[in-house]
Amino acid sequence: MEKAIFHLALNVTDLKKACDFYGDLLGAEQGRSTESWVDFNFFGHQLSLHIGIPLSSEYTGKVDGTAVPMPHFGVILPINMWKRLAEKLKTANIEFIIPPSLRFKGQPGEQYTMFFLDPFGNPIELKGFLQMDEVFNT
Repeated sequence: MEKAIFHLALNVTDLKKACDFYGDLLGAEQGRSTESWVDFNFFGHQLSLHIGIPLSSEYTGKVDGTAVPMPHFGVILPINMWKRLAEKLKTANIEFIIPPSLRFKGQPGEQYTMFFLDPFGNPIELKGFLQMDEVFNT
């Protein structure tokens, strides 16, 4: 099967701030842009950020007993990438909804996770797996 990539378009209120956050902090490579939107290679997927009113979210999701914002988006990373990014975000004093942590230890689908907001309130979850082929294990 050919590999597919995901496309997600979100609203932000400031493209420069978005470029600083997604490009400089998260390491996404900037692609095409105009005065009203910018594309990023977000870990191999296309993230388009447009000037507008960001989506609203509510803390209705439950992750290990912690309320998390819904909707949210993110990416699943190999554990070494996840750990490097977790350290970078901690060093940048990002305020975490769920700090970098391990969940489902010793169970199928064991994973590392962290939740935080971008500067516009868009919720992001980044997951890390020791074995990427275990992402869909139950």
